[in-house]
This record gives sequence, structure tokens and C-alpha cells, in this order.
Amino acid sequence: MSAHCQVTGRKPGFGKSVSHSHVRTNRRWDPNIQRKTYFLPSEGRRVTLRVSAKGIKTIDRDGIEAVVARIRARGERV
Repeated sequence: MSAHCQVTGRKPGFGKSVSHSHVRTNRRWDPNIQRKTYFLPSEGRRVTLRVSAKGIKTIDRDGIEAVVARIRARGERV
């Protein structure tokens, strides 16, 4: 899934665009996904994650080691 945050699990939201004439068309709201590389000191290597802006703040707050442990507990490969 391309627009999916590995840390927070945020996905696109779906809805309708409503024009001036009230014609409704499908649209989606994508999360702000970034590719970020972090260094894992415990393994001595770098990992690249697809994270949202909120996910970057979560990593800054909790630390990369704790976040990677949570991702692996869910069964995702890092």
C-alpha cells in the first residue's frame, strides 16, 4: 500500500468533492507520507521507513528503537 504510514498506520481518507453546481465526484485525502532513513544503533545499520509527518514526531518523542520494536511486534518486516 503506497500511502500508508508504517508507524501510525494512517491511510488515505475517501469522500466526495462537491462542485459549485453540487455535482459530486470521488476524491481521496492522502496522508503526508515521507521516506525517512534512521540509524538503529542496536543493529549498527540504517532502516528506511515510510512515515507520515505525525509518525516522524512520534519517532522524535519515543525514539527509533521503541518504534521499530512496535512495528516488529505487529509482524511487519523492517
